[in-house]
Amino acid sequence: MLSTAFTVREVVHATPRTRIIRLDAGPLPYAFTAGQAVMVGLHGSPLRKPYSIASAPWEVARTGVMQLLLQIDDSGALDPHLELAAPGTTLDVEGPFGAFGLTAESANDPLLFVAGGTGIAPLRSMLMERLSRPNTAPIAIVYSARSPEAFAFRPELEALQDAGRVRVHFTVTRDEGGPWPGRRGRIDRELLRTALPAPGALCLICGPPQLVSDTKNLLEELKVRTDRVLTENY
Repeated sequence: MLSTAFTVREVVHATPRTRIIRLDAGPLPYAFTAGQAVMVGLHGSPLRKPYSIASAPWEVARTGVMQLLLQIDDSGALDPHLELAAPGTTLDVEGPFGAFGLTAESANDPLLFVAGGTGIAPLRSMLMERLSRPNTAPIAIVYSARSPEAFAFRPELEALQDAGRVRVHFTVTRDEGGPWPGRRGRIDRELLRTALPAPGALCLICGPPQLVSDTKNLLEELKVRTDRVLTENY
């Protein structure tokens, strides 16, 4: 994999447990496809960890900025090997790698994205890539998080829904009470049945292993063909 040194432009508070790191990455010295990941570490450190690219390829080409969505630890710091990451910090980025993503054959297919936690990152990349192309096939998103505050990219997703470009189904799994008017509970068969934009939709799932496995099984119960379900877990 090609290794490149990028400078951190900005660290953005996305949710209580995640941060968006925006890297000065342009002009990007390599091509990547929506859904791929990179290995990242502090410059000169042997420690590396994989992160999905949250930006679509065209966004990086247009803005020179690559977005990564990172989990933080219980103290509020970034992952230990990136605890020093701040604007101006140099990070070593290796990649891209991975085969999770939209296929050439699915260019005109309805899409169902299912995300848990930071699993929204590669799905956002694919979503923005699809929305940049002329296509009228429907797109739906099912997004599961612990609390209403834990949905990364929520304002952006809600704006796309308000514009009629996607349908978004948020569901909160652990928050008790509180002013959340939306759905509560884990992803279940009825939610997936409601969200499926078409019987033959291509379904892409990313999140914790249990969520991915359970969702895949539920889609099978809904008679979605196995070859129409693509998965990635972390």
